[in-house]
Amino acid sequence: MDRLRRLFCLTLAAWLAAAPARAGESITVASTTSTEQSGLFDHLLPRFTEATGIGVRVVALGTGQALDVGRRGDADVVFVHDQPAEEAFVRDGFGVERFPVMYNDFVVIGPRDDPAGIAGRDVAQAFRKIAAARAPFVSRGDRSGTHAAELRMWREAGLDLGAVRGEWYKEIGQGMGPALNAAAATNAYLLADRGTWLAFKNRQDLKVLVEGDPRLFNQYGVILVNPAKHPHVKARAGQAFIDWLVSPAGQGVIAGYRIGGEPLFVPNAGT
Repeated sequence: MDRLRRLFCLTLAAWLAAAPARAGESITVASTTSTEQSGLFDHLLPRFTEATGIGVRVVALGTGQALDVGRRGDADVVFVHDQPAEEAFVRDGFGVERFPVMYNDFVVIGPRDDPAGIAGRDVAQAFRKIAAARAPFVSRGDRSGTHAAELRMWREAGLDLGAVRGEWYKEIGQGMGPALNAAAATNAYLLADRGTWLAFKNRQDLKVLVEGDPRLFNQYGVILVNPAKHPHVKARAGQAFIDWLVSPAGQGVIAGYRIGGEPLFVPNAGT
């Protein structure tokens, strides 16, 4: 089956290369709230459209929901950050091929006075301290890549979240920006992607308390929705978007997106 899928991908790639997208087309990209709320798309998409003539409509959701949009064929491309879920999406035939695009990292944000004493590098220890102190914690609770990463961190901490959670643990079912606003309003801890944090203005008394743990690595990937499953998918224009993202031009645009001199994402196509 894997051999047949690889053959299909090669055949599709050759077809797409032979029949380039038409200028004036537009595609729908299902992506994450972190790519949108960090401001990356405002920086990136006009440059893609200028280079290719192809417009892009973004549907910004949690990664799990964005992949669901792709499964239904309601997007041409998915651009998300939960590698195991992305690989399953391709393995199950909903996507053609996954390409790494860029990365940043997750950080644990919390009150400046750090009542649970989590400051440091070890994210598992930080989560254990939050649970032990029953300190207010905001979870996105939205099946996003960040939510999936948060659940992994609780497991890394050796904790059964279902057993330890209580009123201190608040699921909001919303994106990264609303989660940061909720944490700022309640002086709570949360896991955030660095890109959205750097773009976030309403910090109040919040600060980065835990960073640098290798377990906080946050990789983004892009996938063309499989036109064999959904024939209406704009495969040529979607592949043109992917090809541009992973090209030196697209990677340079990603690298050039900075706030206060600090890059929000690091391009790493081809890794």
